Amino acid sequence: MTLKEALNEQMKDESFKKEYEALAPEYEIISSLIDARKSCNITQKQLSETTGIAQSDISKIENGSGNPTIKLLKRIADGLGMNLRIEFTPKNSFVMG
Repeated sequence: MTLKEALNEQMKDESFKKEYEALAPEYEIISSLIDARKSCNITQKQLSETTGIAQSDISKIENGSGNPTIKLLKRIADGLGMNLRIEFTPKNSFVMG
Protein backbone atom coordinates (compact mmCIF):
# COMPACT_ATOMS: atom_id res chain seq x y z
CA MET A 1 0.00 0.00 0.00
CA THR A 2 1.38 3.42 -0.93
CA LEU A 3 1.32 6.41 1.39
CA LYS A 4 -1.36 8.03 -0.74
CA GLU A 5 -3.52 4.89 -0.59
CA ALA A 6 -3.07 4.67 3.19
CA LEU A 7 -4.02 8.32 3.58
CA ASN A 8 -7.10 7.87 1.41
CA GLU A 9 -8.12 4.94 3.59
CA GLN A 10 -7.62 6.95 6.80
CA MET A 11 -9.60 9.88 5.36
CA LYS A 12 -12.72 7.67 5.49
CA ASP A 13 -12.61 8.09 9.28
CA GLU A 14 -14.34 11.42 9.97
CA SER A 15 -12.39 12.16 13.18
CA PHE A 16 -9.08 11.52 11.39
CA LYS A 17 -10.20 13.61 8.42
CA LYS A 18 -11.21 16.52 10.66
CA GLU A 19 -7.86 16.50 12.51
CA TYR A 20 -5.89 16.12 9.28
CA GLU A 21 -7.68 19.07 7.70
CA ALA A 22 -7.14 21.16 10.84
CA LEU A 23 -3.38 20.58 10.59
CA ALA A 24 -3.19 21.06 6.81
CA PRO A 25 -2.10 24.74 6.93
CA GLU A 26 0.85 23.87 9.19
CA TYR A 27 1.92 21.05 6.88
CA GLU A 28 1.63 23.35 3.87
CA ILE A 29 3.93 25.92 5.50
CA ILE A 30 6.44 23.23 6.43
CA SER A 31 6.37 21.72 2.95
CA SER A 32 6.64 25.14 1.29
CA LEU A 33 9.63 26.09 3.44
CA ILE A 34 11.47 22.85 2.76
CA ASP A 35 10.72 23.04 -0.97
CA ALA A 36 11.84 26.69 -1.13
CA ARG A 37 15.07 25.99 0.73
CA LYS A 38 15.86 22.98 -1.45
CA SER A 39 15.05 24.92 -4.65
CA CYS A 40 17.70 27.42 -3.55
CA ASN A 41 20.05 24.48 -2.99
CA ILE A 42 21.02 25.57 0.51
CA THR A 43 21.23 23.72 3.81
CA GLN A 44 19.55 24.66 7.06
CA LYS A 45 22.97 25.78 8.30
CA GLN A 46 23.45 28.09 5.30
CA LEU A 47 19.96 29.52 5.77
CA SER A 48 20.79 30.06 9.43
CA GLU A 49 23.92 31.99 8.51
CA THR A 50 21.99 34.11 6.01
CA THR A 51 19.07 34.93 8.31
CA GLY A 52 20.66 34.95 11.76
CA ILE A 53 18.05 32.39 12.86
CA ALA A 54 19.51 29.45 14.78
CA GLN A 55 19.79 26.30 12.67
CA SER A 56 18.03 24.41 15.46
CA ASP A 57 15.06 26.77 15.16
CA ILE A 58 14.90 26.25 11.39
CA SER A 59 15.01 22.50 12.01
CA LYS A 60 12.16 22.76 14.54
CA ILE A 61 10.02 24.63 12.02
CA GLU A 62 10.78 22.10 9.31
CA ASN A 63 10.00 19.09 11.51
CA GLY A 64 6.77 20.59 12.82
CA SER A 65 7.81 21.18 16.42
CA GLY A 66 8.30 24.93 16.01
CA ASN A 67 5.60 27.58 15.82
CA PRO A 68 7.03 30.39 13.69
CA THR A 69 5.65 33.90 13.69
CA ILE A 70 4.89 35.69 10.45
CA LYS A 71 7.87 37.93 11.19
CA LEU A 72 10.16 34.89 11.41
CA LEU A 73 8.74 33.42 8.19
CA LYS A 74 9.39 36.79 6.52
CA ARG A 75 13.04 36.66 7.63
CA ILE A 76 13.35 33.16 6.19
CA ALA A 77 11.74 34.26 2.91
CA ASP A 78 14.15 37.20 2.71
CA GLY A 79 17.07 34.85 3.39
CA LEU A 80 15.91 32.70 0.48
CA GLY A 81 15.50 35.72 -1.79
CA MET A 82 11.77 35.10 -1.93
CA ASN A 83 8.55 36.84 -1.04
CA LEU A 84 6.26 35.52 1.69
CA ARG A 85 2.63 35.35 0.64
CA ILE A 86 -0.18 34.32 2.96
CA GLU A 87 -3.67 34.19 1.55
CA PHE A 88 -7.21 33.36 2.53
CA THR A 89 -9.12 31.10 0.17
CA PRO A 90 -12.69 29.80 0.26
CA LYS A 91 -13.18 26.43 1.93
CA ASN A 92 -15.52 25.33 -0.84
CA SER A 93 -16.33 26.28 -4.39
CA PHE A 94 -19.18 28.60 -3.38
CA VAL A 95 -17.95 32.18 -3.69
CA MET A 96 -20.02 35.05 -2.32
CA GLY A 97 -20.13 38.11 -4.44
